[in-house]
Amino acid sequence: MSDSLTTALNVLDKFRRFFDAHPRTVLSSVALAALLLTLRFVSAKKRKGKYIEDLSQVGSTGADWEKFEYDVIVVGGGTSGCVLAARLTEDPSIRVLMLEAGGSGSALPASRIPIGFSGLFRTKHVYGFRTEPQVHAKGQKRFFPRAKMLGGCSSINAQMAQYGAPGDFDEWAALTNDDSWSWQNFGRYFSKFEKYIPDPNYPGIDMSERGSSGPVRVGYFNRVSDHSKAFLKACAQVGIPLVPDFNGSKGPIGASRIMTYVDSNGRRVSSETAYLTNDVLKRPNLKVVINAQVTRLLFDQSSDGTTRAVGVEFANSPNGPRYKARARKDVIISAGAIHSPHILMLSGVGPAAQLKAHGIPVVLDTPGVGANLVDHPVVDLYLKDKTNNSIYSLRPETLSGAYWRIKELAKFVLFGKGMLTTNLGESAAFVRSDNPVLFPPAQYPQKLEDSTSGAASPDLELFCTPVAFKDHGAILFDMHSYALHCYLVRPTSRGSVLLTSPDPWALPSVDPNYLQSPDDLEKLTRGFRLLLNIAHAKAMDAYLDHDNKDPELDHATTHMKTDDELRELVRERVETVYHPASTCRMAPREKGGVVDSRLRVYGIQGLRVCDASIFPWIVSGHTAGACFAAGEKLADDMKKEYRGSK
Repeated sequence: MSDSLTTALNVLDKFRRFFDAHPRTVLSSVALAALLLTLRFVSAKKRKGKYIEDLSQVGSTGADWEKFEYDVIVVGGGTSGCVLAARLTEDPSIRVLMLEAGGSGSALPASRIPIGFSGLFRTKHVYGFRTEPQVHAKGQKRFFPRAKMLGGCSSINAQMAQYGAPGDFDEWAALTNDDSWSWQNFGRYFSKFEKYIPDPNYPGIDMSERGSSGPVRVGYFNRVSDHSKAFLKACAQVGIPLVPDFNGSKGPIGASRIMTYVDSNGRRVSSETAYLTNDVLKRPNLKVVINAQVTRLLFDQSSDGTTRAVGVEFANSPNGPRYKARARKDVIISAGAIHSPHILMLSGVGPAAQLKAHGIPVVLDTPGVGANLVDHPVVDLYLKDKTNNSIYSLRPETLSGAYWRIKELAKFVLFGKGMLTTNLGESAAFVRSDNPVLFPPAQYPQKLEDSTSGAASPDLELFCTPVAFKDHGAILFDMHSYALHCYLVRPTSRGSVLLTSPDPWALPSVDPNYLQSPDDLEKLTRGFRLLLNIAHAKAMDAYLDHDNKDPELDHATTHMKTDDELRELVRERVETVYHPASTCRMAPREKGGVVDSRLRVYGIQGLRVCDASIFPWIVSGHTAGACFAAGEKLADDMKKEYRGSK
């Protein structure tokens, strides 16, 4: 232990004794500590550079709006949007305007602190969707958060840096007949965004497959509990092999500590913090505007029947003035898998019958817009932590919790260490639901559809968190707890995003249609049974209290439930793990595609989409990495196009 850390802990011990004697005084200091931390982040925002909030600086409400001209307008400053803004403006001849409906994610302490992201879920910084009733999951309306800030969902995700399976991208290439999306070619864009520095604790990482000079810091700087280390041993004991890296060319199948988007200072790395650096924001050819919601796209329809996107309309409030700006070359929608189709439909691009029902003039009948919504459905297993050493110590409603919060806050601010640097999803395993070792045919005779992208690709992910929770962290158990989770990485159920109103401020309808496919239910049930096997493996004995009889937990009888009973439990608990995709699919038009392999919207010139909505099929894992890489690829492609047109 360093001398500075020892000194700090001694001071904290003295503080604890004072806390015991004067609890009310100390509790009031919690607010002061939070204020000081907030000021620290606000000052960091000021140092970082100014985002534009005055919409009159970038657009006009009058007939002269076309004088506010840019080469490219990026709609949405999310995971892909920030990549595009930064990479396109590396060419000083390309003028870019990026419009973000929310504010800065990096200015919010709950976004920068790895553990804090769920604290933003029910705030103005997140769209608090509720799904349509899930008819195959007991009719429940599930919470479905989507970020409203720069960095998009990279500012509120669990920072788990796993990118899918190589077979996923080979599948994309085959569908589009464009080999630039194959793993061999598209894979280099993952390396391009990465900055991974070798870690002596992980000698098995193949550095030839990791990037070392990109803007996105990935590695192992998050805190990992002993429980999560034991989880990996338990995986090996039930038959899941240990692997050094989920992101290599061999695919992710196996168990490992997961890399994270957490930097060496213990802070979250988002698309905003990685790409919108001081130097990038100083570029004269880039304008980043916050609190600017795009209300519709602007089109020029020529007499020869061609339609071109020529600009956007935007505002900062429902009753505020509507501004317009012109795009000389391209408008790129990067608003995410829910809002990208929403913006297209508000602008008259989507299923004609739906547009007409809401009184929106049809610019182009495109049935695929908003269709094919797919999300990774997750189910959770709630367990008692035997060691009583979980992050439950940080709960705010007790005096001891206030002390632990201050202590851990000090560790985080001073050293970038401690409980606050857990990303929650600390270790993981990827498996196939047809693995005969994990799911013996005698016990699991039913043959299920193979929805994977290849023999080396998984269809289930298992992961652990150092606390159990319900309703996305809104409900914690009144005890030290631990949780295991399983989600289906290749579901076949499909849902939709639909209009509810022509009002741009009215949220669309979201229906992921969980468990529509009977095989999805069967695979999740198998995965949940595997979680129970892991929980009862010898490696977990020292960490889990299986004698606990609390009816809220899963110790007493869950492992003895029949398959039918587990199916009911899956239907009861299934919800989002924050990975919606495929609502503006990159696919042939005759197969329901919305964009081609250059991410150009079919039938409209000068309009592209770049975010998870273009995924032909959802990736076998976590979606942020493929969004970073898609932004990198599109920026490269567009710069080449523009150079060729000069």
